[in-house]
Amino acid sequence: MRQESMEQRIRVAVLGRNGRMGSEAVRAVSDAPDMDLVAALGRTDDLSELVRAGAKVVVDLTVPDATRENVRFAVSHGMHAVVGTTGWDDAALAELTAQLAESPGTGVLVAPNFAVGAVLAMKFSELAAAFFDSVEIVELHHPRKLDAPSGTAARTAELVAAAREAAGVAPSPDATESDPRGARGADVSGVHVHSVRLQGLVAHQETLLGNAGEQLSLRHDSFDRVSFMTGVLLGVRSVAEHPGLTHGLDGYMDLGL
Repeated sequence: MRQESMEQRIRVAVLGRNGRMGSEAVRAVSDAPDMDLVAALGRTDDLSELVRAGAKVVVDLTVPDATRENVRFAVSHGMHAVVGTTGWDDAALAELTAQLAESPGTGVLVAPNFAVGAVLAMKFSELAAAFFDSVEIVELHHPRKLDAPSGTAARTAELVAAAREAAGVAPSPDATESDPRGARGADVSGVHVHSVRLQGLVAHQETLLGNAGEQLSLRHDSFDRVSFMTGVLLGVRSVAEHPGLTHGLDGYMDLGL
């Protein structure tokens, strides 16, 4: 019985062990009763260590410049990947999909956010978007974050825009004619996204939806990076059951929608 239990444990490698998310993932995997942490690599470590360690699932929490090559290496060696690094645009996702087509049975999860509450807030924003005239997104993060807007905010804007287009909703009303300093924020698929970088924050996002006489606010706050680990572990446990590319943790969550 003990031998069978050991064989069922998931052999996991974490890339980005020295980062804030990566170090948290190392602890989470190490503490998980059904996982073995077989490798934890820094940014410049040799990826061949993943093969020598016999990793079955690779968790990539590195930086945008490295993530594509890391995942390409994992897939080429038949390893599943759970990815929380930003930098995956449509072209990169298409390239990854093509690679996965040549590796049947291999799964990759690319998740803009691993916090369950954030994933639900994204889904609720998508559901609500078709019922309101106006929608904007504000995301707030710590000042060490490398990208703006955040991957979560960009993905939320894309989902919201698609839902509004499918429902035939007109663009949000906006009489702005002059904005030389970009005060209206980034335009992501027609949705304005505003980024705040402030000391003391971790990860926070609010979707603001408005109609005449009413407003709906959907906000999620992560006060500690441990909030992301539930989703990381869900991804590790589920990725082998979902061959091909899954974009967003909601693909592994039974939301009944």
